[in-house]
Amino acid sequence: MTRTPSPRSVATVSDPKQRQIRFNAFDMNCVAHQSSGLWRHPRDRSRHYNQLSYWTDLAQLLERGRFDGIFIADVLGTYDVYGGTNEAALRTGSQVPVNDPILLVSAMASVTEHLGFGITAGTAYEHPYPFARRISTLDHLTKGRIGWNVVTGYLPSAARNMGQTDQLSHDDRYDVADEYLEVLYKLWEGSWEDDAVVEDRETGVFTDPAKVHPIEHHGQHFDVPGIHLSEPSVQRSPVVYQAGASPRGIRFAAENAEAVFVGAPTIPQLAATVGKIRDALEAAGRDRYAARVYTLLTVITDETDEAAQAKYRDYLSYASAEGALVLNSGWMGVDLSQYDLDEPLGNIESNAIQSAAANLSAATGEDGSNWTVRDIAEHTAIGGLGPVAVGSGSTIAQQLIDIQEQTDVDGFNLAYAVTPGTWEDVIEFVVPELRARGAYPEEYVEGSLRHKLHGRGDRLPDEHRGAQYRVGARATA
Repeated sequence: MTRTPSPRSVATVSDPKQRQIRFNAFDMNCVAHQSSGLWRHPRDRSRHYNQLSYWTDLAQLLERGRFDGIFIADVLGTYDVYGGTNEAALRTGSQVPVNDPILLVSAMASVTEHLGFGITAGTAYEHPYPFARRISTLDHLTKGRIGWNVVTGYLPSAARNMGQTDQLSHDDRYDVADEYLEVLYKLWEGSWEDDAVVEDRETGVFTDPAKVHPIEHHGQHFDVPGIHLSEPSVQRSPVVYQAGASPRGIRFAAENAEAVFVGAPTIPQLAATVGKIRDALEAAGRDRYAARVYTLLTVITDETDEAAQAKYRDYLSYASAEGALVLNSGWMGVDLSQYDLDEPLGNIESNAIQSAAANLSAATGEDGSNWTVRDIAEHTAIGGLGPVAVGSGSTIAQQLIDIQEQTDVDGFNLAYAVTPGTWEDVIEFVVPELRARGAYPEEYVEGSLRHKLHGRGDRLPDEHRGAQYRVGARATA
């Protein structure tokens, strides 16, 4: 988990029992995503985020590399915490301009067969009723390859533009999300019976009304009395992704998530976070491995360690320190422009992404001192909140295996320095080395995204929270 890992000798004999490593690509429908300033690099194509060919080409590349999926982040506001305005965000291209992620999926699905799609959408500003139909539609069109990354929001600018003075408190946002998910589970799982659509050409009956049920939800935040508008899709409920690592976020993940994205700057911090998630899954009555855990990482690789280091130095020359501070201010909910660049950050209170604030507050340099604001800008300018691994394909492959063994992660959520070059390099240099060690799949598992991830079929398992809302489940209970 360092930026300049040392080469080490590795065994070349494949271990048939080696636990396999999983990859997701982490992108966003904007310029540069988490590597501010790198849009200027001649190898970067992120400026073409608004062209469909960028996304279809990327989807085909990732499928050739046997990635589990592409995870598309999103925000509904600008990063205006830094300096109290969005001027720096606009100037540096820090996640603005940004387009809708959902509209990309149909095109990417049409040119792939197996790649999964994790779409970020918030629970704060859209009613669950139309959202349920949108996700069901995509699950139909992709033949069951849809996942939903549940976010509760963290940017005050989004709240203001949706008619609120500020966002709710951190834990209150999760309370709203709990009911939001309840409504969705009722619609996806409990409204239509599997055989409701009969298509009886003799009688002229397309759907049996007796097998379609209103959900009659009347809660604190939402009233949804009627039926779901879509017939059951392959998965019914999409694979639920979640990225919060605060205590409240982990509790939410333990009840709902089937894949969890985390980020930590050090091995001990990552291992502790993964352990908390596994424990929480068990406490929620689920298996410790009922959710795949992916940790954020940016890989810069080449044929040799020396070539990779040169590539890293080249990328750094394009990085924007101001853009990095803009993003970090939004993630933490703290205006870093108010600090001297050489001032240690120290402990901070956050109403934004609490895990980000906690990790950066705890980060230390080689001398044990807390990171300064300058350190934050330098260490997050490429790849954002995750560490950067630099080295040859052999070096990186062994490092990923070591990280998995030491932290119990299932895989890596790979951010980019340049796109699609970062992922092209991983596929060219790292994937063959992992396969030589028996640590990376040769082919996809057939079936839906849920089955590809967990091997237990297309639908939610019985112990999942959403299963209690299946047709007949409430009556049985």
